[in-house]
Amino acid sequence: MFNKKTIRDIDVNDKKVLVRVDFNVPLAEGKVGDDTRVRAALPTIQYLLDKGAAVILCSHLGRPKGGPDPKYSLKPVAEHLAGLLGKPVSFAKDCIGPEAEKAAGALKKGEVLVLENTRFHPEEEKNDMQMAEQLASLADLFVNDAFGTAHRAHASTEGVTHFKPGVAGFLLEKEIKYLGQAVANPQRPFVAILGGAKISDKIGVINNLLTRADAVLIGGGMANTFIKAQGFDVADSLVEDESLPVARELLEKAAGKLHLPVDVVLADKFDAEAASRIVATGNVPAGWRILDIGPETVNAFAKVISTAGTVVWNGPMGVFEFAKFANGTFGVAKAVAESPAVSIIGGGESVAAIQQSGLADKITHISTGGGASLEMLEGLELPGVAALEDK
Repeated sequence: MFNKKTIRDIDVNDKKVLVRVDFNVPLAEGKVGDDTRVRAALPTIQYLLDKGAAVILCSHLGRPKGGPDPKYSLKPVAEHLAGLLGKPVSFAKDCIGPEAEKAAGALKKGEVLVLENTRFHPEEEKNDMQMAEQLASLADLFVNDAFGTAHRAHASTEGVTHFKPGVAGFLLEKEIKYLGQAVANPQRPFVAILGGAKISDKIGVINNLLTRADAVLIGGGMANTFIKAQGFDVADSLVEDESLPVARELLEKAAGKLHLPVDVVLADKFDAEAASRIVATGNVPAGWRILDIGPETVNAFAKVISTAGTVVWNGPMGVFEFAKFANGTFGVAKAVAESPAVSIIGGGESVAAIQQSGLADKITHISTGGGASLEMLEGLELPGVAALEDK
């Protein structure tokens, strides 16, 4: 299934290895908030160190506006990484140019260097070849282990491979294996669960899954657009009116594979303390809005999930940040965790929900990439993966 070379296929002893990691982590008061993505990169980093490499790490963090911004510095991440590795990690104040060259030049076998945020240079997102060449010049080999940005052709993900041979790290390999397998050759029945606010973000995904999955369960704000497309009044609920024609087309094409909420939880305003009530899907009174799937829907979805061979879930079932409207998302999380299926969860909010529910250890694979996992579910090739050396 995975036809790219990995770090197992190359000799890294005495070599400088540039690794693109995904250290795009939340920072609070100069400290790393959630270090899931940093920990996810450890097997690759440790393997390279054990095999005698000098490891240079590069990543983006946040969305700095066209230049350096201290609040998006990777320095706190480098400090956090040193604690996880139990050894010093040096830091370069830039990812290219004299600072980076000096730090990379001084790096010895078994040492680790973190470069400053690649997005402090606008050339990064333009996949500028000059920047890519400067990055590549710091090392002998390139490893991509950043699944979260593999769907972007940037200087640090795709550009560098024009100047140095690139292979996959363990995390990238694992992500592609699980998600690729789920789409190409799943254990059946294959059940996809899609939530989140918008249909427009997921039209390609739904289209692809309708040809591959046995059932597609729809919740979250996107379900409202489908409900309205069926002719029901959804009152003040979030709806993408411009997507109604597409929703009607998908419902027609689905031939019964699309499962929509049969009941919903309403709020009289968008507020954690809003008054709430449960109604059948077609009975939303004026002035109310849908903020979650109802208990009957959770039971109906759980029934489908319980017989699945493979479950892929992307996007919450409701506004789970508000406790009153979190039961749908947590109910589905519980059903996925209890199912004997191969379970794969992708997308920041569904991952947050499964972690909050305390059921993360019952999931086969939790993906580190939202957009990248969606593009894989859509059946698209990811530029950051395509650019790597074939086996």
